[in-house]
Order: sequence, then C-alpha cells, then structure tokens
Amino acid sequence: MSKICPLGEKAFPLPRKMKYCFTYKADTLAALRLTVLLLMVCLPMVIMAQRPRVGLVLGGGGAKGAAEVGVLKVIERAGIPIDCIVGTSIGSIVGGLYATGYTAVELDSIFRAQAWLSLLTDRREDLTPYPYKKVDGMTYVFGFPIYDTENVRQGALGALRGKHVEQMLDSLMGFRGFNEFDKLKIPFQCVACDFRNAREVVLSDGFPANAMRASMAIPGIFKPVKWEGMTLVDGGMVNNLPVDVARAMGADIVIAIDLQQAEPKLPKKRFTTVEKVGGWMGLGELVQWATRRPDVAKYQKNRKAADIYIHPILPDYDASSFDQSSVEVMLELGEQEGRRHWNELVALKRKLSPNKKYVTRPVSKRKVTIHYEK
Repeated sequence: MSKICPLGEKAFPLPRKMKYCFTYKADTLAALRLTVLLLMVCLPMVIMAQRPRVGLVLGGGGAKGAAEVGVLKVIERAGIPIDCIVGTSIGSIVGGLYATGYTAVELDSIFRAQAWLSLLTDRREDLTPYPYKKVDGMTYVFGFPIYDTENVRQGALGALRGKHVEQMLDSLMGFRGFNEFDKLKIPFQCVACDFRNAREVVLSDGFPANAMRASMAIPGIFKPVKWEGMTLVDGGMVNNLPVDVARAMGADIVIAIDLQQAEPKLPKKRFTTVEKVGGWMGLGELVQWATRRPDVAKYQKNRKAADIYIHPILPDYDASSFDQSSVEVMLELGEQEGRRHWNELVALKRKLSPNKKYVTRPVSKRKVTIHYEK
C-alpha cells in the first residue's frame, strides 16, 4: 500500500518485510528541472559570446537612405545577425527603426508611404490654399514654413523645426513600445555634431527619436536640437560613416553602407588668417573645421576599416530626392547593390556559424500607418 511521506516524499509499494521505503524528493526533481531550464537559456548566450559580433553602420545622405533599406533586405535574406547599429543623419533614422524591430520590408513600406515633402518641411496642409499666413510666430507661404520668429530670436540656424519628423519617429517607436535607448532590441547609437565647437557627439541614452532628430538636423535647414547644454546638428559634419563608433561598441565585423557619391577632398591650403579671425569672434573650432575638414580624413579612414563595404551608386539622385518615383528607384538600386555583395555576406554567415543556418527575420505584410498632428 502506497503512502505519502513527510515533506512531499512519495513512497513506492514494497514487500511487507522491508523496513524502509525507497523514496525520491520532489525538490530534487524541481532542482533538475531548473538546471535544464538554465542550460536552455544560457547555452545560446554562450554560443553568441563565442562568435564574432557584427556591427551595422549606416551613413548619411538624406533621401538616398532609401538605398540603405534596399541593402538591408539582402542582408536579412542572407541571415546575418546584427549585434549593434550606428547611424548618421538619415542612417540614424533607418538604423534606429531597425533597432526597434522593424524589418527591412516594413522600412520599405514606410519609405514608400510617406509624403516626404510635407513631412520634412513641416508643411501645414490646412494652410495650403493661403499664399501668405502667419501662425504662432511662423510665416507660411502656401503651407510651407519660410520664417520662424522664435528661431530668429533664439539665434537658431534653421527655419524648419522638424516637428513632423519627430512626431513620426515617436509614433513608429512608440507603436513598438521602445521609447528609450536601453529598451531597443538591438544596441543602437547615432552621431551628431555640437555646432558650437564642431565636435562629434555620440548619442546613446535618453529618447531615441530626439537623438535621431538631432543627428539629421542639417545646419541652415533644420532647427538645432538642444541636448544637455549642447547645440546639436547633423552628424554628417563630423562623421558620416561611423565605423569607428561601431568598433567602440564592440563590433568585431562591420558592414558599412555608404551613401557618399562624390569623393570628398581635403582643403589644398590652410586659411590661417581666417582661423585667427574666427578665434577672435569665439568661433575658432568651428572655423577650423570649415578650413581643415577633419571629417574627410575620418571618412576615408572609416571607409577602409569596414569589413564589408557596400556603396550604392546613385548618380542621378541627391539628399533632396524624396519624390515617390525617386524613392522607389533608390530602394531597388540599393537592393541590387546588396546582391552584388551576396557572396561576401554568405561567406560571413558561414564564418559566424559554419554548422548553423540562421533563420531570416520574418517578412511582415502589416501596413504601417503614421499619424502626426498638424
């Protein structure tokens, strides 16, 4: 006859002459289950730690960022795992959204669906019929903002506040529930420039949407972003292809997508007098940047430092080519350029795990809709 022993021990039916019962403890079984669970959780982490870390670098280039999305579709198809992402300007937007968990196919849909002219220019659709209108300190011509009293009063360097762009990013990232850097699915950083001294600033905490907006604040067009006492503008001024930042994040292998079309050149001579005058005016570091262009040397160094360098050729397009037809063509050209590097990507995949086939990220057919206030 079976009986229940103290402390949850279970007894097995044994011959009457035996003075003892053969038992096992329930807590021993629980410990075994816990050990198996820990092995299941930790083993993939150990395997991940053993393989090289892959960093993705997305350069700046305005509308040409559509080509980066095209390349990403090929990288996904090859099954390359991405461990960290760094972006500059439009690359920060593509990279930030990718780090949030949007797939390349979803980013493709986002690029195709946006009314980029209205989005980037903060155009007020409700003011389109009016040749001239002044609202809240902003002067509009047919809905386009052309003069911001607040910016002039504060000495800001751009007419556009970038309100719609920031609202779009907030909407996209908030939809996925990622409003802070440390909550992103993939570690992400972006590059901006402190306009007061032309120094590089790598943003890695706070609200990603604000950081991405700062990274794409083209001087003279978009209003700079105030961030911890700094005046931040487009990171392309100092580091348009931040391979070095990805290395600092721990990337062993870097895939870089470069949108720069013309080969940047260093100034042929030093403008000593101009630098002295700039120093007297309190703009010494900024003037030195303009006359020496340290960003060119950094770009050339970073380009050579990438393990897989992907450079979509976009001769007929520039940073402002946000019209629908141009975006569609650049998406396709980016994908074509990615396919030219297919053998490199497959070789990388085999290097990362020769006995394992990585599953590509699922293709989502969900239609993305963005809402922002006027």
